[in-house]
Amino acid sequence: MTHYHSKPVSQDGWVDWNSQEDAIWHDLVSRQLNVIQNRACEAYLQGLRLLDLPLDRVPQLPEINRVLASTTGWQVEPVPALIDFDRFFALLGSKRFPVATFLRTRDEFDYLQEPDFFHEIFGHCAMLTNASFASFTEHYGRLGQAATPKQRAYLARLYWFTVEFGLVKEQGQTKIYGGGILSSPAETLYALEEPSVIRETFDLQTVFRTPYRIDIMQPKYFVIDGLAHLFQLSQRDLIAQADLARQSGLLPPLFEPKEATHAE
Repeated sequence: MTHYHSKPVSQDGWVDWNSQEDAIWHDLVSRQLNVIQNRACEAYLQGLRLLDLPLDRVPQLPEINRVLASTTGWQVEPVPALIDFDRFFALLGSKRFPVATFLRTRDEFDYLQEPDFFHEIFGHCAMLTNASFASFTEHYGRLGQAATPKQRAYLARLYWFTVEFGLVKEQGQTKIYGGGILSSPAETLYALEEPSVIRETFDLQTVFRTPYRIDIMQPKYFVIDGLAHLFQLSQRDLIAQADLARQSGLLPPLFEPKEATHAE
């Protein structure tokens, strides 16, 4: 459960952000712009230039939608702070990216578990201007709609290690395209520069079988060989691959359980 609630959205798609939220947005974006240079992939940086996000105020949904519509035909869709998987997959499958219309508070400026407006807009929307990424995300949504709950658990790992925490090779260097990294200054540095991190060449079966936790820095990231790899993935029978991974079972986690239990 979340203590955040999305702000109302007018019929024209506008949110009444206040001056305090404008200031938080300014500080979040300014800080992250300094970190992502030379670390984000070129497709993300190009998308960010296209979005031309304001610094002095929180952007409005119609401003984002005009850019997405003109590049890949996507739109952002305002949603409550939390939505169920059925709606999540249905939105992605119809080229609509869910965006909760709330912004983190100063108390949780560095990190919060819920995806807020900054995470969704700054972290993800730039990549949605890229045809390969957008096509993969749409295909992923349609797969999720047709999948069983058990299959969805494996698909969730694919989304986690690509859309949220994916790395990509670009001209011989490792760059970031995952929105979960690109909206976090600490993880942007950690994902590329922490010596203990495992940066493994993307293998679909390994991705499907790798456990993750949402509340820690990732111990392992997967590196694709160019964003065209995502489009190629969308041409594969991913449900059959998820079923194969399920038969093989999960790999041992590379992290401690969230809550250690001890026998009395």
